[in-house]
Amino acid sequence: MKALYNDGSVAELPADEVTHVVRHSAAHIMAQAIKRLYPEADFAYGPATDNGFYYDVDLGDKTLSEDDLPAIEDEMRKIVKENLKFTTFELPREEAIKLMEERGEKYKVEHIGDLDEDARITFFQQGEYIDMCVGPHITYTKALKAFKLTGVSGAYWKADKNNKMLTRVNGTAFATKEELDEHLRMLEEAKKRDHRKIGREMDLFMMRDEAPGFPFFLPNGMILKNQLLDYWREIHHKAGYVEISTPLIMNKQLWKTSGHWDHYKDNMYSTIIDDEEYCIKPMNCPGGVLVYKSHPHSYRELPIRAGEIGLVHRHELKGALHGLFRVRCFNQDDAHLFVRPDQLTDEIVGVVNLIDSVYQKFGFTYHLELSTRPEDSMGSDEDWERAEAGLREALERLGKDYVINEGDGAFYGPKIDFHLEDSLGRTWQCGTVQLDFQMPINFDLEYTDADGAKKRPIMLHRVAFGSIERFIGILIEHYAGKFPTWLAPVQVKVLPVSEKSRAYARTVAEKLDAAGIRVVVDDRDEKIGYKIREARGVDRVPYMLILGEKEAEAGNISVRDRTNETHASTVEDFIAQVSAEIAERRS
Repeated sequence: MKALYNDGSVAELPADEVTHVVRHSAAHIMAQAIKRLYPEADFAYGPATDNGFYYDVDLGDKTLSEDDLPAIEDEMRKIVKENLKFTTFELPREEAIKLMEERGEKYKVEHIGDLDEDARITFFQQGEYIDMCVGPHITYTKALKAFKLTGVSGAYWKADKNNKMLTRVNGTAFATKEELDEHLRMLEEAKKRDHRKIGREMDLFMMRDEAPGFPFFLPNGMILKNQLLDYWREIHHKAGYVEISTPLIMNKQLWKTSGHWDHYKDNMYSTIIDDEEYCIKPMNCPGGVLVYKSHPHSYRELPIRAGEIGLVHRHELKGALHGLFRVRCFNQDDAHLFVRPDQLTDEIVGVVNLIDSVYQKFGFTYHLELSTRPEDSMGSDEDWERAEAGLREALERLGKDYVINEGDGAFYGPKIDFHLEDSLGRTWQCGTVQLDFQMPINFDLEYTDADGAKKRPIMLHRVAFGSIERFIGILIEHYAGKFPTWLAPVQVKVLPVSEKSRAYARTVAEKLDAAGIRVVVDDRDEKIGYKIREARGVDRVPYMLILGEKEAEAGNISVRDRTNETHASTVEDFIAQVSAEIAERRS
């Protein structure tokens, strides 16, 4: 495929750039189609993304809905069929502003005003449509062969809630129809796995208008959550961690000392207590620092590994809230390690290995990113260089591949981020290891070294699950609600075929319950086929025991697993099998 660049040159497109350029061009063609259908349309930003493209548009008093997308798609097909040529040109700043003003593009005019004085201002045109852009693009509209508009949503201009809410039209495009079809198939599968839908069906959690962004966990969801936390506590105890708990509310001065107030105050909730301002914690680290500072430490005590399942609150915009993935309160599986400089690499290696074991348990693969100093940061260049070098050394000792993510570190230090891949090939940033020289300085943390001198420890922040709530959402979609037996809220459902086998069903269930297996008896007056379909399709239980008169008379059971295969077994053998599966936490 050939591409047109903003200098007017045409070149053969490298294979790894084809999808991006196709999507970028699709955004322009979609904008042209919208402009034809809605002449008053005023466009803001319209980039290609990892999953498709979008354009933010101001339609005045009008709004778009999903019902409007087919008409826009039809107009896009007409533009493709017209085979319009993409051309490019450059204008001086004043002429560029004049052109956009004449075309009623006030957002483009504002965007030009935000550019550097010496910035080149280039445009791309196909037919009657002109867009400010740096390209590159396909050379003719007919090269757009496979696209689909996927939805509409709201977006603030420049992502600022004080600005106007625009309509975001989302779509996706690929170089071939086969790629598009596969992508759409995966989208349909993702819809089926939507954790909000499955959460309702399985009675795991709920969201309420009375508490937007604050999830309620139901009994089944608490079983799942507690199983994760039991696993977390077990592996951290083995790895030499101690568990602490720190207050939910601490005074504003603490957060100013830690640096959070200056760098994070817009995302923090605060309150007044006894005429003093307090903050509801958005992070657990300052509390962990105070625990360390509560008494003197010797070099012999280090490393100290203090873990905390801490409830944190962060102010998220209402429009950004999304099930368990984006909430306003969640439990963070934090740990803060206080180490000597000579222990740093070993401790980072230990943390990476622990997080690796967690992801292997759930069948996730992942890639690593080393995130470096952001613009909004604290500390000296020397400290940052030392911190980044420490993380690199640990990754190289582990032999782990990683990529550099420039400028995406925490404000207090660089970090290693784990981007895990789920069963649909989607990636999620969950685990992180963050190196911090700053907070020990801010809080004047010390330990007494072997020579009696006072030294400053290095602090490591790390999470494995990240947000417990978000991780549960990821697991729901990864497993499509069909959790491994050890995690499943209901591990066995006992289904009596008729009233004649109900008493035996209850006897079997009592034996399973006594063995520590989570079991429910469905003794409703429903047909067995209906019970089976509900147990498999809604409750998604790992095992069903189908008990009729024959099983009651013989004193055995008929077991149906997730493969839909059925076999006979004794109650004792089944208990032994399932108990071993649970104890080993098989995935």
